[in-house]
Amino acid sequence: MSLWGATVITNLMSAIPWVGQDIVESKNNQEHIVFAVLATALTTSKPVLPIIGIFKPKSRANRDKRLTSAEYLLIPKSFIAFLVGFIDGDGHIQISNSHKDFVSFNLVISIHINDLSVLYYIQSVLKLGTIYTYPNHKSPCCRLIFNKTELQEVFFPLLLCNGIFFLTDKRRSQFNMAMHILIKDIKMYSVLPELPPVLFKLPENAVGYVNLSFFKDWIVGFTMAEGSFFVKGNKDGCFQLKQRLHAELFEAFKLIFESNRKITINKDIYLQFAVSSRSDIQKVINFFSFSGHHSLIGLKGIQYSTWLTALKNSSRYGNLKLPD
Repeated sequence: MSLWGATVITNLMSAIPWVGQDIVESKNNQEHIVFAVLATALTTSKPVLPIIGIFKPKSRANRDKRLTSAEYLLIPKSFIAFLVGFIDGDGHIQISNSHKDFVSFNLVISIHINDLSVLYYIQSVLKLGTIYTYPNHKSPCCRLIFNKTELQEVFFPLLLCNGIFFLTDKRRSQFNMAMHILIKDIKMYSVLPELPPVLFKLPENAVGYVNLSFFKDWIVGFTMAEGSFFVKGNKDGCFQLKQRLHAELFEAFKLIFESNRKITINKDIYLQFAVSSRSDIQKVINFFSFSGHHSLIGLKGIQYSTWLTALKNSSRYGNLKLPD
């Protein structure tokens, strides 16, 4: 984590009534102090979900359906990691130049309309966001949109409190810019930096990704967006993950699924991790069915169940350990 990231959380802590300024302003081992204070704040009898940046009272409208700070802090880390992985694949933080150069941003998750239940599931857990449907588009879709206030007061603080962050380049850049806008209280789009300060540094190698406490649940969410389970024409069962070039991230997939399969490059811009051997498929099943991670849901959950049925009825894969 960068010094700026530690400073951000330090600023958040200064808003908590029982955090003294002597601790907040300390320059010694700042990063360790910040997390020690954060851990203390979250284990007190009155835990607080701090707000990022400055807010106006009018922006706090429509909060009747929200959870309390204590309830938000009880949301399982597995769900938050799952959601971040899903957003890394199928979401984006839209930062735009609105009327008279004023900067605005929101977070948008956009998926096919047939997967609408996934958005309702996310909304039901977070009690945030507005769902829109576009059934008449050429590609019918639905969107869940979190506005700036919801990101400022709930979602971004939840990421910081849980130590969870985005792992794909575009989403990381968008998140860093949004956080920079909030912390610096930037109003005008024209003064935004080309490259905002980095809040969380990526791991330096594949092992570093594997060691992230949230990585496995993140993979479930990322699979929801960028993965697929299918049976080839030659009856081979296949699991595949595909995305733009993130070499160390895809090497980490190999470690998680204990596979020696080579990562392939598609059109020089996409990496693909794909397995089909009996031993590799068993490891995939172990990961998604027997490891206690967040479940696949929606259409991808249905695709996985259909895939398992096909494997069960296959002479090649029928003897694998499959869920009931």
